[in-house]
Amino acid sequence: MSYPLAVAPMYTHTTREIEVTVEPMYLEDQSEPDSGRYVWAYWVRIENHGDETVQLHSRRWRITDAAGRNHEVAGEGVVGEQPVLRPGESFEYTSGTPLSTPSGIMVGHYEMRAESGERFTVAIPAFSLDSPYQPDAVH
Repeated sequence: MSYPLAVAPMYTHTTREIEVTVEPMYLEDQSEPDSGRYVWAYWVRIENHGDETVQLHSRRWRITDAAGRNHEVAGEGVVGEQPVLRPGESFEYTSGTPLSTPSGIMVGHYEMRAESGERFTVAIPAFSLDSPYQPDAVH
């Protein structure tokens, strides 16, 4: 009998025709559960379904571990870039985060600028960071 492979959940949210999809992945090979270190990568795709060119200027994340401790991360661009997305274009990147607990949650937003000069915020969907060491993992 064969069983389907576990598939990581994907989280998607659209703000002003900018769609953000996130897929978190637990990194067993970089984690050290006996030392209280759990590491995740997360893949992000940002798609412009609108009619106007936009540029991602900054990001802000709130990372909450299983003990309820919050950590804020903010800065210019993503992975050293401030991508410009013309209508129909997308940008993908992978980043990561460590936690001291076997699960957590991340949520955030991007600050964008339209070609008209207008600045606006694009929500990044909240997503769950679950490891096999969290007995009651919730997706």
